[in-house]
Amino acid sequence: MRLLKQIVFTLLGLLLVILIGATILEKIYGTGFVSEYIYSSVLFVVLWGVFVLSGIIYILQRKLQKQLFTFLLHISFLLILAGAFTTWLSGEQGNVHLRKGEITSFFIDKNHDIKKLPFNLILKDFKVLNYTGTDTPMDFVSIVEVAPVSGKTSHMEVAMNQIGSFKGYRFYQSGYDIDGMGTTLSVSHDPYGIAISYTGYVLLLLSMLLFFLDKNSQFRQLIKSPLLRRTALIFMLISCTTNHAPAQSQPKVLPKDVASHFGDLNVYYNGRICPLQTLAKDFTVKVYGKSAYKGYSSEQVFTGWMFFSESWEKEAIIKIKSKPIRELLGITEKYATFDNFINSVNQYKLAEAKTGIMDGSAMYDKRGIEEADEKFNLIASLYSGQMLRIFPYRSEPEAPLQWYAAADQLPREMDSNKWVYVRKSMDYIFELIVAKDYAAVNKMLDKLIAYQQKEAGADLPSPSKLKAEKMYNHLNNSFWLAIICMVGGIFLFINSILKMIHNKKTSQPVVVISNIILGLFFAFITLIISLRGYVAGHIPLASGFETMQFMAWCTMLITILIQKKFSMALPFGFLLSGLTLMVAFMGESNPQITLLMPVLSSPLLSIHVVVIMLAYSLLAFVMLNGATALVLHFTGKDCSAEIEKLYIISRIMLYPATFLLAAGIFIGAVWANISWGRYWGWDPKEVWALITLLIYSLALHPDSLPWFRKPLFFHIFSIIAFLSVLVTYFGVNFILGGMHSYAG
Repeated sequence: MRLLKQIVFTLLGLLLVILIGATILEKIYGTGFVSEYIYSSVLFVVLWGVFVLSGIIYILQRKLQKQLFTFLLHISFLLILAGAFTTWLSGEQGNVHLRKGEITSFFIDKNHDIKKLPFNLILKDFKVLNYTGTDTPMDFVSIVEVAPVSGKTSHMEVAMNQIGSFKGYRFYQSGYDIDGMGTTLSVSHDPYGIAISYTGYVLLLLSMLLFFLDKNSQFRQLIKSPLLRRTALIFMLISCTTNHAPAQSQPKVLPKDVASHFGDLNVYYNGRICPLQTLAKDFTVKVYGKSAYKGYSSEQVFTGWMFFSESWEKEAIIKIKSKPIRELLGITEKYATFDNFINSVNQYKLAEAKTGIMDGSAMYDKRGIEEADEKFNLIASLYSGQMLRIFPYRSEPEAPLQWYAAADQLPREMDSNKWVYVRKSMDYIFELIVAKDYAAVNKMLDKLIAYQQKEAGADLPSPSKLKAEKMYNHLNNSFWLAIICMVGGIFLFINSILKMIHNKKTSQPVVVISNIILGLFFAFITLIISLRGYVAGHIPLASGFETMQFMAWCTMLITILIQKKFSMALPFGFLLSGLTLMVAFMGESNPQITLLMPVLSSPLLSIHVVVIMLAYSLLAFVMLNGATALVLHFTGKDCSAEIEKLYIISRIMLYPATFLLAAGIFIGAVWANISWGRYWGWDPKEVWALITLLIYSLALHPDSLPWFRKPLFFHIFSIIAFLSVLVTYFGVNFILGGMHSYAG
């Protein structure tokens, strides 16, 4: 029994090493290399097979079948692996390209071999469906005729998140030809592997739910522990530094009310129709790093650059942190005006083009140059008028709506009066601004808004959506909320540690005030997420910023729900919420609201991300509990009882955290299978999620691994194990890359 146990966990350790190494090798040598030499290799499959076989023998020898729900939980994982093995043996995946009217009876598999289909396919029609009033794709739809060798011809519709199937073959929308006359469909023929895997998924979910109801489970025994009382949580401190540029003269701006009225215009921006206020805010953040500048609103900054460009060019300040870059550009001061910096950059590029030098010594720090280039291009786009696509036009009543800027090449068929209005209206507004006739400016803006409503009609966002977006733009600033949460968490942590050392309870007024503040913050974040979701038209979980913001929301919710039983969860709630909000702020201080890519328009995606974020929040709880235990251990006081309480709390949290992580992974697998025909693709994000699941699953086996019965070891493990969570989320996004990466 002991030898068998060593074999099982040694094999698990070896698999973890291989999986970690594979993600690193993929970054170096590419996806094709690791797919061929690791994930699809016979040796890798055999290793999994030996691990499963030894695991089955170990389970039977330990008579785990006597604990029915725990036994079913392990069986579900075996079924999932059996399904994956079946897919590896007999599954076929590839692509088929169809052109309208042409008959196709074969597809190309992953090895670029031609595979025969037992029927013919004919593309009857292909459509790109756009979001209302935009040219941003919402869905791709292929209407395909299926003609079997014998039998009745049928039709199937294939779209994003809508599978077409016939005789065990499943078809997924993958791509399309630019001329709209052809489509590419992913093909999957895996009648047995998917069925076995899905059976494992269902059994997994049921057994996890039943596990919590089992009176004899370790989870229920931990809940009943007499040591379970209160605990405290540790903090992590982010130091924030602010750099200030030298004081400059005030640039020219429009009165705030006039600039705000410009923000009421609709503009086609970032693939959707939104208030111009949103564009102004994004512009201001990208140029200055924040949504306001010198007390001026983003609308004032944006219109200032539009109508008083010379004043704002002199005002623009670039901070050049790197001394070598300053020397490279011939700039002596730490700060340079924007136009001087651009001139230096252009001179440098000209010299570089002539000499051809760009060796390693000249490439060591180009961020300042790239930043200047980005800002220059942004401002140039505003100067040229290309950024302001504020004029809607429809050539015919049923034609799709198009948006134009005044400087664009306008359609020849456009009515002459409209042509003049589009070309000249902004010039006239500029003349009124020069004359400081702001009342007339507001009237012209009213007329422009009326023109947009007349031309775009129902394609414009509803007034409530426009109002919600403007409210969101005003409210969405997580920086100060993050700072308050972290400072409050630090205070509560220090107070909690001191109380625990002296065996005292936190005073009731502190608990009440903390709960009131937490409740207000939770309501505020709920409002922000709701507004963003309402404006975007989908649950906002599609970017790094959105998932971090949602994790803060999850953390606050979990803290509110458990703090009555574990009142010392309050320091954790504030600290982790503050940290996640700060990460969101630092990663993308003003993330753009975007329309979803068609493949992401699935409710399964939202469920997948929600479940994963809940798991991460609970695992962060466990990590901070471990850090607190180490602090208590090194205080020199006898805090063994408190350390064991933290150990019990962490183990209690570890069960739902690990189960949620497992559920989230396999819900994601179902979504992937529905969306593009495969439930597991060995993407770095998938691999690291699996690595994290395997690492934390070790701690759920204290009977087999006695080290985890030692509180101090468990706490150290929980801190180290959380590194895998950080790699899964941040490491993949910012370093390893892959299909799931959404860094920035």
